[in-house]
Order: sequence, then structure tokens, then C-alpha cells
Amino acid sequence: MTTTNETNRGSGRAWIMLLLAGAFEIGYALSVAGSRAFTVPGWSISAGVFFLLTLYALSVALRTIDVGIGYAVWAGIGSVGAAILGSVLLDQSLTPVQAFWLAVIIAGVVWLKLADGARPAPGAPRARA
Repeated sequence: MTTTNETNRGSGRAWIMLLLAGAFEIGYALSVAGSRAFTVPGWSISAGVFFLLTLYALSVALRTIDVGIGYAVWAGIGSVGAAILGSVLLDQSLTPVQAFWLAVIIAGVVWLKLADGARPAPGAPRARA
């Protein structure tokens, strides 16, 4: 029988893997941009490595986290991170309006994580309305 502490630890590990998958997704997006349509060998290889790493980490996280929540968080981390780092490292524009909507994505990701933590442990009795 799985204890609540073991379940929480497993969920925590899954969220760490999801954050790692998001970081790899940022690396993938930036590498694809640097590869210039896969014509620059070093960036192209980097993109391939980050692609495999993000898929692996995401698949491990999705063993525990619901796919809809996990995918939304992963995509949010990747899009926000790529937009911010793209503006810093690749001299891409980031307007105040774009920054606002990126902040909305961040708020949504945080709320998804908080909502995931509010679920009862498997096998716990459900509250009746």
C-alpha cells in the first residue's frame, strides 16, 4: 500500500522532471532558431539532443501528472522561456504587451500546479457535497 508521503514524494519528483523537461524545451527552441533551418551543424546537433532530452523528461513526468496539465505546463515553460531568452540571447523583440501575456501564461502554470496539489491522495475518501 502506498502512503501519502510516498505519493507526495513521487508527485514532487514528477514536477521536478516536468520543470527539467521545460528547460530542455527552451534549449530545443533556441537551438532550432540557432540552427537556421538545420543548416548549422553544431546548433542542429544541439537541437536533436535537447529534443530527445525534453521528450524523455516529459514522458517520465507524465507517468504521474495528468497529460493535460503536464503538457500545458511544459508548453508554457517552453514558450515563456524561449521568448525571454530569445530576446536576451538572440536579440529578438519582446514588447510590453507580449511580456504581459507571457506573465498571464506564468500565472496559469502556477495555478495549474496549485490545483494539482489540491487533489486527494489515491484511495482517500471523497468529500460529499
